[in-house]
Amino acid sequence: MSTGRTGTVAAALAGALALAAFTAPAAEAADTGISVSQVVLNKGKPIVVGTTAEVEPTISFHVSWPAGYSMSTVDFSPFLYHGTTAAKGAESGGIYAGSYTCYEDGTRAADCEGTLYIDPPYRLDSNNDATTWKLAFHAMLWTKSGQVKSEEYLTGKGSVAVKRAAKVTVNAAPEPVAKGKTLTVTGTATRADWVKHKYTGFGDKLAKLQFREAGTSGYSTVKTVRANSTGALKTTVKAATDGYWRWTFGETATTGGATAAGDYVDVR
Repeated sequence: MSTGRTGTVAAALAGALALAAFTAPAAEAADTGISVSQVVLNKGKPIVVGTTAEVEPTISFHVSWPAGYSMSTVDFSPFLYHGTTAAKGAESGGIYAGSYTCYEDGTRAADCEGTLYIDPPYRLDSNNDATTWKLAFHAMLWTKSGQVKSEEYLTGKGSVAVKRAAKVTVNAAPEPVAKGKTLTVTGTATRADWVKHKYTGFGDKLAKLQFREAGTSGYSTVKTVRANSTGALKTTVKAATDGYWRWTFGETATTGGATAAGDYVDVR
């Protein structure tokens, strides 16, 4: 594991701690006496990740440490892992802390808030990573000389679904169209492929075709259509009045939902 650690005191009873990765001096696993509670990860929502954009899910938690130690001699780095033990996940395939700030309360305890950090081309390399990730903390006690006295992995701190981002397009034609004539609505459903690092067809996905009449604010579902094997969507409707057409679909266990911007059609 790699490491980075900095800290500054914001007030007499407040401190700040920022971590970009993990510290990994050799030390035997042992009970550190560090305790973490009141964890809230990404506001309780799934983490949806695309192919290039960095994602920083929020995290907040309460931490306490044993007598004889201070903010400068303890570490408690949060990370996500799946499909292995916490120790192996932290070393080879975890999602690590971006930065967070901790405010001490004067009782060897602090409230912390910040983010985790996901750079998809480097952290997500398999579509099997779209699954439930477990949250753990890498806890360490340091000596004043900078050596790790003891360390452990605090597990069972929660979990979160990490999902592939999805997109959908729409095109309604012809434009304009005569009232009562056939309107063809097409589109393409895609989702992030973390192996190819691009969006690829979301084959066989069910999508709703929705319409919003001009001058109104709400969409209503007209029909449900299944995409073909490459994610292409196509159906026909009768043109009745001016308005906006769009495709939309909800999230699944592995993929986020998507909604296209409405395509306006003038009916004459």
